[in-house]
Amino acid sequence: MTEYLVPTRPSESEFTEKRSTFIGHVWPVESEEEARAHIDEMKKKYHDARHNCWCYLIKDGPVRYSDDGEPQGTAGQPMLGVFQKAGVTNVCCVVTRYFGGILLGAGGLVRAYTQGAKDALDAAGISAVRRWVELAVECPYSLLERVKLACAAQGGMAGEIEYAAAVTVRALLPEGSVDAFRAQMTELSAGSVEAVELGEVFRGMPLEG
Repeated sequence: MTEYLVPTRPSESEFTEKRSTFIGHVWPVESEEEARAHIDEMKKKYHDARHNCWCYLIKDGPVRYSDDGEPQGTAGQPMLGVFQKAGVTNVCCVVTRYFGGILLGAGGLVRAYTQGAKDALDAAGISAVRRWVELAVECPYSLLERVKLACAAQGGMAGEIEYAAAVTVRALLPEGSVDAFRAQMTELSAGSVEAVELGEVFRGMPLEG
C-alpha cells in the first residue's frame, strides 16, 4: 500500500524574536504551479516585509527553496529540512520576516526560520494519504452515529454523508477490513443495511496527536 504524508490544512503562525516578527504559512499543494501561486500571493500581501523566504516539496516532483535575501543557507534550506525530517510532501511554506532592527546572526536566523516552518506545520497538522476502499452505506438516521463508530473501529473514516429519506455514508476503509465492516453492518441492522463497494480512492486522514 502506497502511503505518504501531507499537511492537513492551510495554516498561519506568528512569533517575535528580538523585535523581528516571523509569520509562517503552510499549504497542501499538488503541483509546482500551485506552490508558486501561494508564494506570489504572500509576496504581494507582505510586500513591505524585509524577507519572504520559501520552500516547497512536490511528491515525485521538484524540491525548491529560497533565502530571499537572507544570508545563504539560513532560511529556505532550514525550512525545507523541517518537512523532510517530518516526511511531509506536497507542501509549500513561506516564512515572512519583518526586521526589528536587531541582527540575529546566522545561528539565530536558522533557528528562527526553522521555528517559523515548524510552528506553521504544527498548526496545519499532518495527514496520511493512502489507498482506501470506498463503500456506500444507506441506513436510517438512528444508525448514523453507530455506522461512523464502526468505520473508526476498522481504522477507517466516514467520508461524504448524503441526507435524504435515509442517510448514505461514503465509508472509507483500509483494504483488509472491508469484510469485517460488512459483517458489522449486517449485525448492526439485523441484515437490513448493506455496504456497497464503489471502488478505490486516495484520501488523507489526519494523524492522531
